[in-house]
Amino acid sequence: MRMSGPGPLASLDGRFAQALKKDSDMIKIGIVDDHAIVRTGLRQFFSDQVDLRVVGEAGSGREAIDLVRNVELDILVMDLSMPGQSGIDALAMIRAKAPDVGILILSGYPEEHYAVNLIRQGASGYLNKECDPSEIVDAIRVISLGKRYITPAVAELLAQQLNRPKDMAAHEQLSEREFQVFLKLAKGETAGDIAKALSLSVKTVSTYRTRVMEKMSLSSNSDLTYYALKNKLID
Repeated sequence: MRMSGPGPLASLDGRFAQALKKDSDMIKIGIVDDHAIVRTGLRQFFSDQVDLRVVGEAGSGREAIDLVRNVELDILVMDLSMPGQSGIDALAMIRAKAPDVGILILSGYPEEHYAVNLIRQGASGYLNKECDPSEIVDAIRVISLGKRYITPAVAELLAQQLNRPKDMAAHEQLSEREFQVFLKLAKGETAGDIAKALSLSVKTVSTYRTRVMEKMSLSSNSDLTYYALKNKLID
């Protein structure tokens, strides 16, 4: 009696298992940017890469935190400047809730403005939006391996910081939370607004403000604003 080969159902099961395997090997990405056209462009570009899959999007720092909470991600590609809770505000909370998720900052600000501070605070890499799109893919693949993606420009900034700590810019001496409070004060936000955005008490915000003023040798909120504008930390 001749034995028949695998039937159509067995072949279908095999293809399904293979598809599942391929899907599990893909790098799962979340995109965070307040501009829908940017998210669309990135999603379309990533769809052309055989190993990348966009599994979620967000338009603010708060939505990014919810995305990380509810969706299984490998990499978060996140802008900094967004209404409400910015990428800077969200970074610490995302890192605390999802320590294994890689965070690639994709910002309109040049590296020298934020890169070193944010990498110190837990970002896995920092790219300017004017970079070649292929570099974003390269960075995602490197970060997916559990590594940091450091561009030559950022490497130089890090080297300068190590070699000349006394020449460090005033804002680079701030802690993560102090830096968040500094930027919000520089933008003209009140202590109450900052307390609400960062889930702190007004008294705690005032304490951070005092530390910021002392470390940066400044005396008023207008001084903070002038410093931030001069150093192109805010628009």
